[in-house]
Amino acid sequence: MSLDVFLLASWIGSAAFALSGFLVGARKHMDVMGVFILAFLTANGGGMIRDVLIGQTPMALTDMSGFMIVVLAFVLGLLLARMKKTAIEQRALFVITDSIGLVAFSLTGTLVGMEAGLGVFGVTVLSFITATGGGILRDILANEVPAVFKSDFYGSVAILVALTVYYLNMYEYQSDLNTFIVFITALTVRLVAYKMQWHLPRLKF
Repeated sequence: MSLDVFLLASWIGSAAFALSGFLVGARKHMDVMGVFILAFLTANGGGMIRDVLIGQTPMALTDMSGFMIVVLAFVLGLLLARMKKTAIEQRALFVITDSIGLVAFSLTGTLVGMEAGLGVFGVTVLSFITATGGGILRDILANEVPAVFKSDFYGSVAILVALTVYYLNMYEYQSDLNTFIVFITALTVRLVAYKMQWHLPRLKF
């Protein structure tokens, strides 16, 4: 998977995550500052937590691209609100871009974890946090149960990506082509799971 394609996928995902943060903040009647902060944390929070865990300065604080993507998503959110078209989370385009972000961030967390020399558990944790950490922060700040803990087949994709790439690397099968195949496969699994409404078993007492 070429760097340009991977970077583009990350940007697309960041925009979708930021927009979801904007929508949640707007529905909770937060002020402009609160909505922007929620959008920023949704898009960048997972990566910031990941970088802190491995002892690095969060990339979101040194690279302006993440901030600019949030600004653009914020403006888009304002336009949608003005047009009274804010119920977009179930629209196909939003689901696809959100899924692209999920898989791209899962891969980012996985690769960062392997580069840091972590074992399979550490790599999986970083993949999960990078992909879902922003959404978890968003929901906690909005006083809601994080969607990843109760929604469809979402966080599971990050775990599957991490395990697949880790063991491909362990057995020396990792390559750009295989990484791209993992990306496409994971994206397909996520979209099929959304379409078929797959869920992990839920406990009921």
